[in-house]
Amino acid sequence: MQKFDHYTPWALGLVFSVLLQACSLSSHPVGPPAGGKPVSSAEMERLQEQPGPIQLQTINSADWSVPLSGLLNLKSPAAMQAGLVDREEPIQVYAHVIRHPQRGNYLVDTGVSQQLVDDPGKVGLNWLIRKGMGMEKMKLQKSTASILQEMGGKLSGVFFTHLHIDHVSGMPDIPNDVPLYVGPTESTEKNFINLFVHGSTNQLLQDKQRLQEWGFQGDAQNQFEGIVDIFEDGSIYAISVPGHTSGSVAYLVRTTRGPVLLTGDTSHTRWGWDHAVEPGDFTRNNARNLQNLQRLKALVARHPQMAVRLGHQP
Repeated sequence: MQKFDHYTPWALGLVFSVLLQACSLSSHPVGPPAGGKPVSSAEMERLQEQPGPIQLQTINSADWSVPLSGLLNLKSPAAMQAGLVDREEPIQVYAHVIRHPQRGNYLVDTGVSQQLVDDPGKVGLNWLIRKGMGMEKMKLQKSTASILQEMGGKLSGVFFTHLHIDHVSGMPDIPNDVPLYVGPTESTEKNFINLFVHGSTNQLLQDKQRLQEWGFQGDAQNQFEGIVDIFEDGSIYAISVPGHTSGSVAYLVRTTRGPVLLTGDTSHTRWGWDHAVEPGDFTRNNARNLQNLQRLKALVARHPQMAVRLGHQP
């Protein structure tokens, strides 16, 4: 017993260090910073009255249902006044296809792989994750492989809004040489809840390219935490909106039909967007999420012609 006690502090330290590492969302390598040019909100907004060069298609890859308490903060004054209570809420899992006339084809988030639906354990989703996420309720509409096949050309990159499993669930179909782009600290911030998804996220990203983080800088007008002009031609912007996760990103796309805002999970639902109520249990930092949701709503209010596409509902 005395000998065991001698090694206990060392052993506990080792266990703690392993758990701390596992408490990042993923240990997948982070590579060199992503390209693009940091810009101010004034620079970004100046172009929104003009049509852009991008063709954008939003595809419902899967129908699903999850607890409303995850999608909406039911303790918010607006939700309480409306009498909302927890229930199963229908949602969709989207992939957004971007076609740039010079830069090629990109995805914003990945949709859902047929492999993940057919055999989730094989692609890294253990029993606990499958049960917790209610994977049996996910009904595939169009697989990521089908989306890529219909894209008509090489996939040049994936822009992630964040790395929650339902946003990387198409990764088994993404070619290993495709660049991957995320918000700062998205994969590396430590959080105990990540212990349960760390291994699954790692396996979905296994053998893929290193993650490249957007190089956000302060916005001179203080409208957002940071903005990057991705192609440096004013066609698509990455907007830093941490809160749902530490590296959450929204994307503003200047399409041939006008500007479109992809909110990611800064707002999951139509009700949440309309009533300015942030997501609930699925969100890391509710106050910061709400602040950035309000910033996105203010952006749309300044540009009423801007279309909005939410994280998981039309």
